[in-house]
Parts: sequence; structure tokens; C-alpha cells
Amino acid sequence: MSDGFDWRDRVALVTGASSGIGLAVAQAIVQRGGRVGLVARTATKLQAIVESLGPERAVSFPLDVTDRASLVALPARVVDRFGRLDVVVNNAGVNHRGAVKDRSADELTSIVEANLLAPILLSQAALPYLREGTAIVNVASLAGKVAVPDEATYSATKSGLRAFTRALYFELRERGTHVASVCPGPVDTGFFGADLSRVPDLVFSQPMSSAEQIAAAVLRAVEKRIPEIDVPALSGRLATAGYLVPAVFTFLRPILESVGARNKRRFLERKGEQP
Repeated sequence: MSDGFDWRDRVALVTGASSGIGLAVAQAIVQRGGRVGLVARTATKLQAIVESLGPERAVSFPLDVTDRASLVALPARVVDRFGRLDVVVNNAGVNHRGAVKDRSADELTSIVEANLLAPILLSQAALPYLREGTAIVNVASLAGKVAVPDEATYSATKSGLRAFTRALYFELRERGTHVASVCPGPVDTGFFGADLSRVPDLVFSQPMSSAEQIAAAVLRAVEKRIPEIDVPALSGRLATAGYLVPAVFTFLRPILESVGARNKRRFLERKGEQP
């Protein structure tokens, strides 16, 4: 249940809404009586979700968040359709795992554009429509606290997104617009990609969350006006310790990678794949 925030007839804009966390966020908002603008690249997937949620509650806006012109025009389109905009959830993300030397310039650029530049531009474009009692939630990552090897650029963008979110929180709090970040650890969604063996062992050292758990954190950040939520909370405290005292992470990394390697083998076995 909400705590001082009534979702009924509120309008949210959710990026990366065709699956995983974004879809779970959209479903949770509609279940609470809200309406959503769904953003993702694949129109057919979005339309199927609109039909499941109800066309009176959901509208699709198929686009790539790295298309700057379409992105900055998006809040106005949502307001034209629904008459208001109350919550922006920047969830869309990209990752190309592997050592920096093995990634192309286009791949590295796409990570930065989708994970950091797009949330910045969409947040800015939404500001004229966000009044008192509204919110922006950016889905960051625990990798934004403790950098993950073989995900260097991804970690950099999530660290930058946390910094942007915190600074914007202070810029907007007097006008009544709440800004928050939600930082998940590993989440059991399609974001891992087809080749799970490329996911660093360190990622699997922490408990796996579901998309629904992250969605619940997103809504809680809005309802209770919490600036940052880590999921799981214990993993967040561990990441914060490694962030504040880098020697802690240096010491623990081999242990965590060993634990992660075992967990990844079990995860692959459950998925029916070879370790």
C-alpha cells in the first residue's frame, strides 16, 4: 500500500517497459489505479502489454531512448495523451560485457547514451510538467557503488546516474518533486543476455532479486520519498562499505568471486545451460 501517495489516476512514464523491471513497474502502477506511458524499442511487444493492461490505462510510445529528438519530445506527448505527468521512471539500460579493450567504440558509446545521457535528457525534458508531489526515479545499480571488472563502462554510467540523481534531488526538493535512485544487485531478467557465461562471477556473489522486487522498491521510493534504495539491502550495505573503504572491496573480491562462481554454476544448471 502507498504511504501518502495516491496512485489513482496518476500518470507515469516508464522506459524499458517491454520486459523485466520496466514491465513489472508498469504493472504495479496500473494495479494501484495509475496510468502509464510505456517506452521501449519494439512496438509489437508494447502493444501486447497495452492490451493486457487495458488501453484506458496504458499507451505505448515505441522509440529508442538514444534517439535524442524523440526522447526529449516524449513528456509532451504523454501530457497530450493523458493530460498530466506525475512520475518518470528511467529504467532502460544497455550493457556489453567484457574487457574494455574487447569492446568497440560504438558499444561503449551505446552504454553511455542509454544508461546515463538518456535519463539526464528525459528528466530535464519532463521538468516543465512535474509539479509538487511528483517524482523521478532512476534505476541505477550496486555496480554504481563498487565497480565490476568486465563491466567498467556500465559501472561508470551507473555511478554517474547515482551522482546525477542525488544532485537533482537537492535541486528539485524545494519545488516538491522527489528524485530517487533504486540500485539493484543481480536481477533475474533477460538483461543478463543469451550468454550467461560472460556475466562476471562477482555479479553472482549477491542474492538474485526478481523484477517484481525491484518494481516494489521503485514504487516505495515514490510513496515514501526515499532518496535511494538498495536491493537487496544487505548487498547494498556491503557495496557501500566497499565504496567508502576501497581496501574492503580489494580484500573481499577474491572471496566474493569464488562464491559467485559457485552461484553462477547453480544458476546455469537451473536454467538448463552448461556452466
